[in-house]
Amino acid sequence: MLQLGKVYTLQVIELADIGVYLETGEADRLLLPRRQVPTGTAIGDSLRVFVYLDSEDRPVASMRMPVACVGQFAYLPVVDCNAVGAFLDWGLEKDLLVPFMEQHRPMEEGRSYLVYIYVDKVHGRIVASSKIDKFLDDDKPHRFNAGQPVDLIIANSTDLGFKAIINHNHWGVLHHADVAGRLSFGQSIQGYIRHVRPDGRIDLSLRPAAEVLDEHGSLIVAYLEKQGGFAPIHDKSSPAEIARVFKLSKSAFKKTIGRLYKQGVIDIRSDGIQLSPDA
Repeated sequence: MLQLGKVYTLQVIELADIGVYLETGEADRLLLPRRQVPTGTAIGDSLRVFVYLDSEDRPVASMRMPVACVGQFAYLPVVDCNAVGAFLDWGLEKDLLVPFMEQHRPMEEGRSYLVYIYVDKVHGRIVASSKIDKFLDDDKPHRFNAGQPVDLIIANSTDLGFKAIINHNHWGVLHHADVAGRLSFGQSIQGYIRHVRPDGRIDLSLRPAAEVLDEHGSLIVAYLEKQGGFAPIHDKSSPAEIARVFKLSKSAFKKTIGRLYKQGVIDIRSDGIQLSPDA
């Protein structure tokens, strides 16, 4: 069964004056209006289309793709506000409605907002909401693993750094120490799962784990070289001492010296770390 707000590849089964009809696998066919039909389209061709409702609330296909689909978040501009609600430009001819009850704060024309796109169960229409917290649950089970590449949307800032939406379905945190450049609210960016905590909360990074470890490793090796090859700091040292010397968390420090040890670059002693004679 086709779902509103999703993208499908469908086969042309009939040509008509008003457009072409597409096979849906159900009793009803789906119309692609004539103005959207590619030149030379023939019966049997497969077309990639987006399914939504036309101005009369009838399911219809579109060759134009929206900025985001149902079940996704997007940062979209308001193009109109009226007695019904606010309307967002999401890349289609028909703008996307945000009902008044789904506005976190009253929306203003000309401004952009982070919204979640969904199908209203009461009216069966595609709408959006800026009350994004109710569509994300930190306690929801997930299968994210450390090092996994993910898509992020920057949602807001906190004392720790930035909260980001991971793959449109979960919260994560980018700590200030892991952000070198400027991030903007609503910005879409690729990131990586840095660490999954025991409670399921997720720490993020904007760089692959190997790249971060390499940088941290270079920092530690450079320090050891300046100190004659030895530093009285090890995996039992306090987080405060490690942060003071290397500007790293204890977790990052332990991962880095573990990798350097496996590479034969350092030796880990009970009283500290030392450059290997063969390094």
